[in-house]
Amino acid sequence: MGIIELKRSLKEDRPAKWDRIPDIELYMDQVLNFMRKQHIGLEGDETLTASMVNNYIKKGLLPRAHRKKYKKEHVAHLTAICLFKRVLSVSDTDKLLKDQLEGQEIEDFYKKYCKEIDREFAAVSDLIHCDMDREELSDMILKLAISSYAQKLACERLLQLANELDQSPL
Repeated sequence: MGIIELKRSLKEDRPAKWDRIPDIELYMDQVLNFMRKQHIGLEGDETLTASMVNNYIKKGLLPRAHRKKYKKEHVAHLTAICLFKRVLSVSDTDKLLKDQLEGQEIEDFYKKYCKEIDREFAAVSDLIHCDMDREELSDMILKLAISSYAQKLACERLLQLANELDQSPL
């Protein structure tokens, strides 16, 4: 993937909007197939497997399937989990999802999630210029790596603070 394709992908490739997620129950292979289109990266090396889905169910990140069939809500959960697992531990992903879904429908969370994806991916795309030379490319990689680390660190610490607030007596 060249710079132009990366920039285009960051600008345009998005998870399906809520009303574009299949409204029928899906079998595991159909879910896995659908998920390949949900995020940049899932179509390549980073795949989602049936055993991963089963582990997410066992760990409580994902609701159980009904008679081996998955609903729209499962796809929304899995879409978020696939992104979060790239930057958070399983327990932090679980905490974030539970915090977000407390008092909120999965549809509302998913719409908020998609809005954040739009904003963040567009912002990163805007940083990348198609005519960058080797030095500018190296400087951009440095900037993005440090920014990613700072955001991951802040995310982990804020989740830790949220956990502490949950455990403090009222």
